[in-house]
Amino acid sequence: MAIIKPFKGVRPPKNLVEKVESRPYDVLNSEEARAEAGDDEMSLYHIIKPEINFEPGTSEYDPRVYKSAAEQFQKFQDEGWLVQDPDEHYYIYAQTMNGKTQYGLVVGAYVNDYLTGVIKKHELTRRDKEEDRMKHVRGCNANIEPVFFAYPDNSVLNELLMRYATTIPEYDFIASIDGFRHQFWVISDATDIATITEEFRKMPSLYIADGHHRSAAAALVGAEKAKQNPHHTGKEEYNYFMAVCFQASQLTILDYNRVVKDLNGLTSKEFLEALKKNFIVEAKGLDNYKPQHLHEFSLYLDHVWYSLMAKPGTYNDADPIGVLDVDISSRLILDEILNIKDLRSDKRIDFVGGLRGLSELKRRVDSGEMKMALALYPVSMKQIIDIADSGKIMPPKATWFEPKLRSGLIIHKLS
Repeated sequence: MAIIKPFKGVRPPKNLVEKVESRPYDVLNSEEARAEAGDDEMSLYHIIKPEINFEPGTSEYDPRVYKSAAEQFQKFQDEGWLVQDPDEHYYIYAQTMNGKTQYGLVVGAYVNDYLTGVIKKHELTRRDKEEDRMKHVRGCNANIEPVFFAYPDNSVLNELLMRYATTIPEYDFIASIDGFRHQFWVISDATDIATITEEFRKMPSLYIADGHHRSAAAALVGAEKAKQNPHHTGKEEYNYFMAVCFQASQLTILDYNRVVKDLNGLTSKEFLEALKKNFIVEAKGLDNYKPQHLHEFSLYLDHVWYSLMAKPGTYNDADPIGVLDVDISSRLILDEILNIKDLRSDKRIDFVGGLRGLSELKRRVDSGEMKMALALYPVSMKQIIDIADSGKIMPPKATWFEPKLRSGLIIHKLS
């Protein structure tokens, strides 16, 4: 069963939310954060990208940077730009993209559920990235940014969410950077709070959709604090971390594509010929061509788009990993033909996700920066859940969720 609790959120006054809110820390670099923050001293980037508080070129891992994050978090509270709710609440966070709205419940997720596998992951985490986020959580003594969970569809919770959706939200704005609508409600009714807690208690698992490193860091810091506290009872706030939980069927997963610098010494003709061992290769012309279904890939090479259809026998429908297009392309194209063994470290490959689309793939190849691009059909939420339930791990760079959660709408203090 999944254990959650309401919490006393720290958040901006309604009139300041658009000054404070920001994109998440890991979707932009330091220069972009510096530019977006501009002269807005209320921008959350001063807390989540605190290297912008120093001279350009300062490492985001400089010890001064973590200290600055904590100082800025305190400053935001002292100035009244962030204010803690006096009572514990659940919250609703809705995002609308291209006319489709998804409704998430903001909850305190239980650290022990992460440690024991009730909260399931589908990606590997890197220790250096975990440590970076742990330093940030330790320094601020708070989960400044939420993680992104999915839960099995639930009619009781859906009815509750739709009831709140008919009321006036606490926040309601369209973010200038992405054009998506973001809405936020506070759940203070005791009956509704009890209903949410109980419905989650019936769930055998929750699933990390996005934010594996933030989840790991938050849970590890919580466990660390428990060990350090000689009077630990299990009821302390550090036993929980902040998550926004969406019904699985509402989530949108976009394609996560690859661009490669060279053909491993092959000519274009030799590369296309090598592909024919495992794929049916068909030229599609000059216009952008998107994969239409599972096991079809789009290749862009020498200004021409191709369809690559994986031949029967090259994948295993009974294997939750082997059936994935990211696995097929990694094994049969990137590894077997191009000798790209490690997607996490090989400098010959890069990844283009989400809303950038096929035009970005074409641009990077036409510019000469890359030799070829490979577009994949998106992974489904069912595939992610099947893999997480099986205890297996997806290949790297397999999922791209959109829209991303905005940061700064709500923060969770650990004490």
